Amino acid sequence: MQAQAKPAANRPDVAPQFIGGPAALGEYLQANVQYPEAARSKALSGSVLVGFTIGTDGRPSGAQVVKALSPECDAEALRVIGAMPAWKPALRKGQPVPVPVQLPVPFGNSSNLKVEKSKVKFE
Repeated sequence: MQAQAKPAANRPDVAPQFIGGPAALGEYLQANVQYPEAARSKALSGSVLVGFTIGTDGRPSGAQVVKALSPECDAEALRVIGAMPAWKPALRKGQPVPVPVQLPVPFGNSSNLKVEKSKVKFE
């Protein structure tokens, strides 16, 4: 999410940020995502797209699977998002505002995981 030059009434001036930036978010995901055995036995890899809200306190809430991979991976992605530490909240005119966010949670061979320009990708 990027700040708009002339934001609409419901858009933040400053987007929410994971503490430490995109690299820290990638490290958090690598350290906390546990590849489910059922997915590992099927050699399943990809990402679960999770939608959630970063609240005015910076805490993620209301996580839902937007794009599923498998039931086991979906459950793990929701667990990791639920355990995620608080972010820097989005700001609108200097005040924190809740903002919806979508984040891909990667599964598969962690040696293929890379973080580029605030996106987690497999290569």
